[in-house]
Amino acid sequence: MSFVRRADPSTTYTDNLYIHKFAAPSSNFAARRFSSDTQLFRYGPEPYNDTQSNSCSDAAKESPVASNVSQENSQSVSDTQSFEIEVDFDEDEIRLKLQELEHALLDDGDDILFEISQAGSINDEWADPMKNALLPNSPKESESSISCAVINSGAPRTPKQLLFDCATALSEYNIDEAQAIISDLRQMVSIQGDPSQRIAAYLVEGLAARIVASGNGIYKALTCKDPPSLYQLSAMQILFEICPCFRLGFMAANYAILEACKGEERLHIIDFDINQGSQYITLIQFLKNNSNKLQHLRITGVDDPETVQRPIGGLKVIGQRLEHLAKDCGVSFGFRAVGANLGDVTPAMLDCRPGEALVVNFAFQLHHLPDESVSILNERDQLLRMVKGLQPKLVTLVEQDANTNTAPFLTRFREVYDYYSALFDSLDATLPRESPDRMNVERQCLAREIVNILACEGPDRVERYEVAGKWRARMAMAGFTPCPFNNNVISGIKSILKSYCNRYKFEEDHGGLHFGWGEKTLIVSSAWQ
Repeated sequence: MSFVRRADPSTTYTDNLYIHKFAAPSSNFAARRFSSDTQLFRYGPEPYNDTQSNSCSDAAKESPVASNVSQENSQSVSDTQSFEIEVDFDEDEIRLKLQELEHALLDDGDDILFEISQAGSINDEWADPMKNALLPNSPKESESSISCAVINSGAPRTPKQLLFDCATALSEYNIDEAQAIISDLRQMVSIQGDPSQRIAAYLVEGLAARIVASGNGIYKALTCKDPPSLYQLSAMQILFEICPCFRLGFMAANYAILEACKGEERLHIIDFDINQGSQYITLIQFLKNNSNKLQHLRITGVDDPETVQRPIGGLKVIGQRLEHLAKDCGVSFGFRAVGANLGDVTPAMLDCRPGEALVVNFAFQLHHLPDESVSILNERDQLLRMVKGLQPKLVTLVEQDANTNTAPFLTRFREVYDYYSALFDSLDATLPRESPDRMNVERQCLAREIVNILACEGPDRVERYEVAGKWRARMAMAGFTPCPFNNNVISGIKSILKSYCNRYKFEEDHGGLHFGWGEKTLIVSSAWQ
């Protein structure tokens, strides 16, 4: 099924795009050509009283390989000096010490938020693999102690074992061994196979890109330097449509917004990554059908200046689409596009007005901003502090739950394997393996993330997910307090989830709503004041 159609302002957005049945593939998505006057179907959640049936594969998901990871940061410094010496730190030294303290407070532990530990630093030297290859016996990252006994056992190794052996070899700078393993793996995996083969195929390319230090180039090629095509935008929509974890994450944020703004007459939502506006399609539809006394809804979308002006998928185009929908639904609505890089946004740009209830929505955006491990500017926390200064009534946060930010390479590889294995496996419950739409989602949305996480370092690595506990620490440091979802929201989410495959999981933890597949949490929604 194609996700595009002719623009029609009178069109409502109530069709369910996927019934999730394993019918013969009928998608002509990959073959159609689209003109500039087409517009995307919405992918977002249906109105809250809608349900939907899904088929589910009962195949058990292979658990991740057990990896013994050891980190040694055993450096001790003993400085002796007279007590009479006066220590005078200059401004740069003070800033550095504050940064070190902040990094310690935001260590990679999930629930132990403020435990101080010695975390490994990000390795930026992969930009010159030849220089690293000169030191094969001097691994910089000491966490690479995964057992490779199976290599010498004579028994055939599975693709999964080979992947971890390759990652281990790379962490120890054994380039020749890693290249040999990659050659073997490429004969064993397929992007059209079962979920384990598909994820392995993209992991292989991520590892290969790391060897040649081409991860950034591949990432740009996959995301395209040109404005995104309708194919790419459709792939993002399909992902959010067919994976309930993403879909319900948006829905939970909408629920929280509506609950917090009951009785308000004017509502202003600031969104720092509106994507294709699908979250607000559902919100506008709900406002049409409920007894809320809201008289006017205003949305401010923020994106980089080039994206705002794009004729396909640009912020202004999205705003026009939402305006048409609001008019059809009888909802008083206004949209404003702000073209600015997130690090340059100031309160004056956001046009906050007295008499409006202000809500700020962060959906799958904050993890793209560099933090203290990348730059002393720490744009991630800087933006949160700026938003706190706006005194919003509510801030909603929807993010992937994985540790790909400050984790050393081998730990990061394990996180990527666990997270994306669960995500690829979950797609079996919604689309046939031969579906062109599914393969496009995996290639356009998921593969580029995998390559960026594994092959890029420093500022070039932009897919920097963090676990829920880390986000709680950041929000607390910015001055926010948790705003737990009420029982009505939780009951509504549970009711909707019953219509999906029973391997999709949902639980509440520390005030956040965790959505996952099997035992793996994929998405976490939370609300803050």
